[in-house]
Amino acid sequence: MLFCGTKGPRTTGPLDDRGKTMRNRQRSLWSIVPALVLFGAGCAGTGPSTTPSVVAAPNLGAAKRQVNAYVDSGRYEADIAAVADQARAYLESRVRDGGKLAIVLDVDETALSNLPSLRANDYGFIIPGPCDLPSGPCGLGAWIRMAQADAIKPVLALARLARERGVAVFFLTGRPERARAPTERNLRTAGYEWTALILKPDALTTKSAADFKAPERKKLVDQGYTIIVNIGDQMSDLEGGFAERTYKLPNPFYFVP
Repeated sequence: MLFCGTKGPRTTGPLDDRGKTMRNRQRSLWSIVPALVLFGAGCAGTGPSTTPSVVAAPNLGAAKRQVNAYVDSGRYEADIAAVADQARAYLESRVRDGGKLAIVLDVDETALSNLPSLRANDYGFIIPGPCDLPSGPCGLGAWIRMAQADAIKPVLALARLARERGVAVFFLTGRPERARAPTERNLRTAGYEWTALILKPDALTTKSAADFKAPERKKLVDQGYTIIVNIGDQMSDLEGGFAERTYKLPNPFYFVP
């Protein structure tokens, strides 16, 4: 008898905000690993084996085609919209109770889409150099300075609703403080308004983005805010507490610890 099992990653849906989020941590935003290497699941059998047991990663080109198909089919956008709808419903119900309320939003692949630069690099991670679109390569620093990332529309709608309901909007990002000017310009051009934009200090290094973001959320709570919605595309955007509800957007492109 042969027993085989695989389990895919959870990419969408609300998460428990009371410390029950997943604890899988990868690397920081500035050491992003493309999420294109998928690991095979092992199988064990009771019968004799005539060939060596080898676990191999699937073809990288095939994995990239799957990511492109997911995006181009509209499923990626639909999955984002589904999560944003859940956050919107909770926000609408929660504001009735009043209070000094806030939502916290990540920036990359949450508020803004870096898809043009990701595709120009064939989903590789390139930091230095110019950004040549659409052919590539596209250096991350140059891309950020261009301030051309489009808004992720369901999240933009959520941010606008929050402001209409009197809820403070905070952006909390792993982008470094030195990227403040182009980040503010890009957010503004994309249609966002906000209460504050919190960036990572240039000299700060952490094992996980959560080690930076959770204490920053605590600072907001200490200022009297109740964070009713925290939304991001990475588990490290959400873990660490200090939010009533957390919502995980899909990101098939890369992982951040």
